[in-house]
Order: sequence, then structure tokens, then C-alpha cells
Amino acid sequence: MKRKKLYRILICIVICLGVGFLSSIATQTGVNGWYKTIVKPSFTPPNFVFAPVWTVLYILMGISAGLVWSRGSYHKWVKTALYHFVFQLLFNALWSLVFFGLEQPLFALLIIITLFILILLTIKWFKIVNKTAAYLLIPYVIWVAFATVLNFEIWRLNS
Repeated sequence: MKRKKLYRILICIVICLGVGFLSSIATQTGVNGWYKTIVKPSFTPPNFVFAPVWTVLYILMGISAGLVWSRGSYHKWVKTALYHFVFQLLFNALWSLVFFGLEQPLFALLIIITLFILILLTIKWFKIVNKTAAYLLIPYVIWVAFATVLNFEIWRLNS
């Protein structure tokens, strides 16, 4: 693997893990407080599952973005793909802030639906640039689909 490509992948992994770390601050506050008190559906995973799953997903996201970036940031398809990636990453962080930080499941539901759509668009654009990068995002979109259903049920059960 070329050194430049490896650097870009590592930079993207660090950025994704950094966003995940910042999001985890709001998440930890909510998990240890408000989240304990609400009604959750029977299919809610135990709390210890979330950190390792998200860590793996952020690493896959970073590798994926790095592979796309390594195709050259001068190309319009690469730029378009990376813009979509950045927007979905912002919505990813926003969801944690709204759901756990602001304790607003309904607004978080709207955000996670938008996030899901943005991930699908990111996969579409990544596939144009690098198919492997697109496929690396499949576990992420599946997890967010599950999280969307979970978010909906939490909102429904607590409304």
C-alpha cells in the first residue's frame, strides 16, 4: 500500500474516532441518567454492546473515506463523495447530542432518518469512486437502520 494512501486512511480513521469520542461524551451523560429511566423495547442491546460496535464502525468508516480520498481530492466525484461523507458524519454526531444530550427522541428520530438517507447517498457516491469503500459502509447502514427502529420504539413507548 502506498504511503500516501495509508496516511489518508489513518487520518480518516482518527477523524471518525474523534467524532465518535466527542459524541460519546453526550452519550455517557444520557446513558447514566435519563436513558436509565425511560422505557425501552425488548430488543434493546445491553449498553456494553454499543461502544465496541461503534468503534468498529468508525474504523470501517475511516478506512472507507481514506480509500475514496486516496483517489485524489481534485476529482469531482471524489469531492462529491467526501462531501456526502462529511454531512453524514455531522448528522451522526448530531444524533447523539439530540438523543442523549437534549433527551429528545422525536427530534433524534428525524435526525437519524436523515442520517440513514445520507449514508445511502454516501454509499452510492463511494461506489462510483471505489466499490470496496462503498461495501465497507454496509455494516454502518445496517446498524443505523436498526438504531432507527430502536429510536422510533423508544419515542413511541415514552410519548
